[in-house]
Amino acid sequence: MGQLFLKVLIVGLNFLGFFYPLVDFRFSGKTGGQKPNFVIILADDMGWGDLGANWAETKDTAHLDKMAAEGMRFVDFHAAASTCSPSRASLLTGRLGLRNGVTHNFAVTSVGGLPLNETTLAEVLQQAGYVTGMIGKWHLGHHGSYHPNFRGFDYYFGIPYSNDMGCTDTPGYDHPPCPACPQQSRPSRNPERACYTDVALPLYENLTIVEQPVNLSSLAQKYAEKATQFIQHASASGRPFLLYVGLAHMHVPLSVTQLSACLPGRRPYAAGLREMDSLLGQIKDKVDRTAKENTLLWFTGDNGPWAQKCELAGSTGPYTGLWQTRQGGSPAKQTTWEGGHRVPALAYWPGRVPINVTSTALLSVLDIFPTVVALAQARLPPDRHFDGLDASDVLFGRLQTGHKVLFHPNSGAAGKYGALQTVRLEWYKAFYVTGGAKACDGSVGPEQHHELPLIFNLEDDSAEDVPLERGGTEYQTVLPQVRRVLADVLQDISEDNTSSADYTQDPSVAPCCNPYRMACRCQTT
Repeated sequence: MGQLFLKVLIVGLNFLGFFYPLVDFRFSGKTGGQKPNFVIILADDMGWGDLGANWAETKDTAHLDKMAAEGMRFVDFHAAASTCSPSRASLLTGRLGLRNGVTHNFAVTSVGGLPLNETTLAEVLQQAGYVTGMIGKWHLGHHGSYHPNFRGFDYYFGIPYSNDMGCTDTPGYDHPPCPACPQQSRPSRNPERACYTDVALPLYENLTIVEQPVNLSSLAQKYAEKATQFIQHASASGRPFLLYVGLAHMHVPLSVTQLSACLPGRRPYAAGLREMDSLLGQIKDKVDRTAKENTLLWFTGDNGPWAQKCELAGSTGPYTGLWQTRQGGSPAKQTTWEGGHRVPALAYWPGRVPINVTSTALLSVLDIFPTVVALAQARLPPDRHFDGLDASDVLFGRLQTGHKVLFHPNSGAAGKYGALQTVRLEWYKAFYVTGGAKACDGSVGPEQHHELPLIFNLEDDSAEDVPLERGGTEYQTVLPQVRRVLADVLQDISEDNTSSADYTQDPSVAPCCNPYRMACRCQTT
């Protein structure tokens, strides 16, 4: 208890205007060996086809496309889960949800978060002498010790969960639309519309709520300013740094900005892509001006597009999950179809990552943790197993292959949360359970269990249209291999040091800077 109080006191003092000189930037002089810096940028609900370099129909990602031309583009890169919290937990731990305990999303009223016995990437790098910062969406617990400042991040500025989990005065575009925060009387929540009307969306700077409700129209620019300030101060300190940016884009509500007004006739999603792309461009420009030769910038997404949002959802490109589409429902976010977890991914590090290279290596968000730890010359946490691999050789062009096997956990559309019932084995993909998430037309695909799994050859059938014939030679050759690797990972997890997340809820833990005002309104900065 005393240690927690001390941490709260230090963090509180740091950000009463004294952060940069007081905490980690006091150290002057270079650390031994000139350790690299890391900037990890995670988009939200961005489809594989939303990146112009991936899909010619997209014309709204000029900065990202330039980064692809100047670095490496991964075309077979996968989220560790198909929904928010589990994907982020895996990025920061290198472990699947069955190991780290995070199998589904945390709520505004969640008491817990990413289990405290799980070690985050930020904590590992802090111990290795890094300055650590996070900007944007956290969604791994905000109450007490689950807050990012207590999970290895020296600095935090952002929304503690998704940008639709609270009302605002600038509601933006959503489907169906949600109302602005109430000014006087307290409205009742309409469960059909999933709108939050009783508590406003909070913006934190470390432990302090600095704005509630958030002004979504200016949020992207605030994120860009805070990210570039962090890079500037960290670079000037002489210490290596980790900056993790969890974008609000492309999750609904999409903000109404000047950019939207400047693109008459363009749909809001296209304007949102351009705003996100501009934000990333500002961060990359800052890296180029301050720490270009010694910084790895890694961009990817947390899961595929949220199809039930219709014209406000992104593109899966060619990964259309046609088998599931015929059954009903969406084959994107919340599913284990390619559209749910195959995400855009780029790496940029001048002089280290080769330029204008397209990698077909099978990689995952899970790989970020062990790769960064290895490049930082730090040590993996002991007494636990990891699902990611060190992808350094792929990044530097020395190797063309990644995983032989990946496991895609159930993420809400079908099956038990977190269960491993979809297996990627080289080009083959086996489904022991299928189901479609809610689609734009409101349909939901039925949950179906397959004792003999559906197996697709993605090399010939990227749309997951027609499974292999169960009686065919190809199917009979692949099936024993699938069964073996699935049995092996489940055995490994059963013998591992696993965690369990606390998913209990309590209305009193909802972030609220002024409980005496409607929707927790407080003075904005």
